[in-house]
Amino acid sequence: MLAIIGTVPEPDFPLIHGKVSLSEGHLIMGDRKITINRGTPALLAAAVKTSEIVNGPEIYSFLAGDTGKGEGSRKLYEFLERSLPNFTFCTLVFHYIQPIAEWHDRIHNVIETMESKPVLIADAGYMYVAKMCGRAGQYELFTPDIGELAFLADELAPHPFYTRGFILHDDDNAPNLIRRAYSHGNAAKYMVVKGKTDYIVKDGEILNTVDEPSHDAMEAIGGTGDTLTGLAAVLCTGPLGIEEGALAAAKINRWIGHYAKPDPSTQVSDLIEKIPQALSRVLEKNGEEAGNV
Repeated sequence: MLAIIGTVPEPDFPLIHGKVSLSEGHLIMGDRKITINRGTPALLAAAVKTSEIVNGPEIYSFLAGDTGKGEGSRKLYEFLERSLPNFTFCTLVFHYIQPIAEWHDRIHNVIETMESKPVLIADAGYMYVAKMCGRAGQYELFTPDIGELAFLADELAPHPFYTRGFILHDDDNAPNLIRRAYSHGNAAKYMVVKGKTDYIVKDGEILNTVDEPSHDAMEAIGGTGDTLTGLAAVLCTGPLGIEEGALAAAKINRWIGHYAKPDPSTQVSDLIEKIPQALSRVLEKNGEEAGNV
């Protein structure tokens, strides 16, 4: 199984965990129906839809409500510390959880005791806390946007608020930021850097870039970075491996925009419905190219 760990921005949302499915545009966990919007529900929906198509792993999730005050995140950390050793996961994906350094290290210590150590993927706040704790290199994949990459590249910043101004947050500066992040040990083994151009990176080397198809309207839709991470989580866990899976995820996420023909009113749930079409387009094209080698 592949586990996705994150929060839902609802104050009364309880701490729940279980296998996740999709039905009629909603996530289903047990008897709970969860609206697909940006954030961890968007990541989950993309992962579930992708896994259905490629016959990938079952998707399990640990969720808690947190509107930014941190109470839900702490409950989630406490539960994971007690419960993770009771599970076997091929991959753990950490998403929107308040970045608390002490708790990050406590969870990592638990992971180290697991009989079968999972592949570790982080996005959003969990990349921040991994870097803050000096443990970024213990992750297989980060999926930062350009602003998040700037924090990873600043070896002195203890928190994103303190990223130094000369470390420019623009797409043209991405190769330099990538080099800085790796030179100071603040990046995972692989990264997908999300932006106008997506960069697929391994150990500081840019392996591939993806910039087509390009749709400006996608920038205005909350959750498109979350869908990319959901795609990558499944594809990197499967037979493609991390390098090819990350590249395929970046391509598929762009083809989703092509098929959705988005405008600023488009919702992330509309994009999820285009995953089968986009995934088929990219994987069939990859197969043709492999056959021509």
